[in-house]
Formats: sequence, C-alpha cells, structure tokens
Amino acid sequence: MTSSSVTARRLAAAALAAGALVGAAALPATAADRSYRENVEISRVQYDSPGWDNGSNRSLNNEWVEVTNNSRHRVNLDGWRLTEDRRGVTYTFRHFTLGGHQTVRVHTGIGRDTAGDLFQDRRNYVWDNRRDTATLRNDERRFVDSVTWGERGQRWDDPRDHNGRGQRWDDHRDHEGRNHHGRGHDHRR
Repeated sequence: MTSSSVTARRLAAAALAAGALVGAAALPATAADRSYRENVEISRVQYDSPGWDNGSNRSLNNEWVEVTNNSRHRVNLDGWRLTEDRRGVTYTFRHFTLGGHQTVRVHTGIGRDTAGDLFQDRRNYVWDNRRDTATLRNDERRFVDSVTWGERGQRWDDPRDHNGRGQRWDDHRDHEGRNHHGRGHDHRR
C-alpha cells in the first residue's frame, strides 16, 4: 500500500513539474511576440502629396504613411488600425502580415494591395497638411506608435532628406517619450 501511495505522489509531482515546464516554455513566446509588436513603428509620413492637390487618384496615392517592422520576425497586423486623430478617419489592416525588417506604405487612394503597398481606397485626402497626428494601434486597440506634425515648438529642417522628398522634423516626442521623425512638405491645401 505504501508503494502505490508513493508512486501516486511521484506521478502527481511529475505531472506538476511537466505542467510548470510547459508553462515556462510558453512565457518567452508570449513575451517575444509582444517585443515583435513593440518593434513596429510609423517610420515615414507623406501627408501632402507633391504638386497640386487636385483630388486625382494619383495625387491621393502620393499621400501615405509607412509602417515598418524593425524586428526579424513577422508580425500579423490583421485588425491593427491606422487613425487620423483630428477627424478620426481609420484604416484597418485586413489579412496582412508584415515580414521582418519590412516596410509597407499605406496610400490614401484606390489601388491593388501588394506586400509593399496597401490602399485605403478613399476618394478624399486623409492627412492635414498643416497639423495632424497618425496613430497606430494593435488588434487589441493598444497604442503602438504615433507621429505628429505641425505642432508649436517643433523644429523644422529645410534641407531635403536623403531621398530628396521634403522637409524633416526633429525633436518631437510623443506622449510615450519616444522621439519621432517624419517626412513631408509643409504646403497648405
């Protein structure tokens, strides 16, 4: 009788130990998944399409936001939202995975989605040329990143960025205390 009781206790202890190992193995995956998400950011914004804002699809598609995955792991963006904060215009990512060290450009106008370009299929401009904020939230509506332009106190640099595409702002910190850089022109609509 003692033997069966000892065996039962050993089996129970082994089951508990195995459960603890499985649980411990699951924790790093969850933490790792969270860190991949933390490596996604709004990397560039072209809030004023170059040239005259004539409302053509070409002009609308020259207004865009780039989202970059700085990790080496893929991130499923399904259900993530890119929002224009002043009016609340929102684009929701559908069935889209962003590869490691990849960037996707989200255009305002109509087009065919690819791995590097997504289209909001809108017929009106989204981003204000003078002042606005682009905010990225994950599928649980948690804040991921934001970029703001045109606020008082920003320092504007006139030289063209390394691609020759507009002005650059420096020294802007979001409410999380992170520094953000964006690109675009400061023309008025």
